Amino acid sequence: MGDVSDPVEGFRPVAALPKAHLHLHFTGSMRHATLLELAERDGIRLPSSLTEEWPPELSTADEKGWFRFQRLYDVARSVLRTEEDVRRLVLEAALDDAADGSVWTEIQVDPSGYAARFHNMTEFTDLVIDAVRDASERAGIGMGVVIAANRTRHPLDARTLARLAAQYAGRGVIGFGLSNDERRGDTREFAPAFAIAERAGLALVPHGGELRGPAHVTQCLDHLHPNRLGHGVRAADDPAVLARVADSGVALEVCPTSNVSLGVYSTYEEVPVRTLTEAGVDVALGADDPLLFGSRLGAQYSILRVAQDFSDAELAELGRMSIRRSYAPRELVATALSGVDTWLGTPPDDGSR
Repeated sequence: MGDVSDPVEGFRPVAALPKAHLHLHFTGSMRHATLLELAERDGIRLPSSLTEEWPPELSTADEKGWFRFQRLYDVARSVLRTEEDVRRLVLEAALDDAADGSVWTEIQVDPSGYAARFHNMTEFTDLVIDAVRDASERAGIGMGVVIAANRTRHPLDARTLARLAAQYAGRGVIGFGLSNDERRGDTREFAPAFAIAERAGLALVPHGGELRGPAHVTQCLDHLHPNRLGHGVRAADDPAVLARVADSGVALEVCPTSNVSLGVYSTYEEVPVRTLTEAGVDVALGADDPLLFGSRLGAQYSILRVAQDFSDAELAELGRMSIRRSYAPRELVATALSGVDTWLGTPPDDGSR
């Protein structure tokens, strides 16, 4: 599915609404055109689901489905061969987010997935941080890096990455995460890695509560002590879990397009954003992996407008939540929140969304 961006009369333009993008994966942020160009440059044969059938039809209802999803992700990662490729990816992601109204973007990366090609994890992390710094200046938005461990690998690998993230705390890295198929691995075994990141003052932002149900949300709360939870939508399945998320103050990074693409929900109408916010949970909309889901940040807001009749006031509050729950500098947060008020106080124009 492509971005939802058809003009609708009487609505304020979503792209002009200040917002923060808090759930964006490094490889998954790549432009489709860039993937095709880099693959052609190096003679990399892409599967048809990344070429003429793009965006691919995905479902992760079983492990075989996740394997297919991961295979596409690995193929996309393989086209990043040079330092300039990395810089281009980051700059284009920043420019795309800026065009969608993001004032602050947190991009999540697992350096171990690139270490072999870029000498080692430290050198690759240095490259990403420098690329983010440059892209931030050129695109005119703030940016931070989240280093994420892979839950399909050994928990000791996660500790190594947590120590790496801790070394860069305050120097471009703002958080530590845990991604990949949440049905794999034992969440409790990743607790020591998150303790390392917590001692370093990093934001704790693991994935959970998407492919597994509300019980996994509880496990994440118990053992990983998150500040935000990537996805977490399945908390809406259990009123007690939902109440606990709200009471704990944990924000959820909700990605409507990926939820539907991966088969978590059948339609956009089912994504429980209102259920979550009405329970007192802060929600930050994210695009997750635009390369694989075919939809960027602004479209997540437009989807709720179209599929769930979200008003401009409700979209503005989602924008505020994303900004407040970001790890942007305080000055940027204050300016952005003022910008949301300005957006909402401006009469709708004559048609562009």
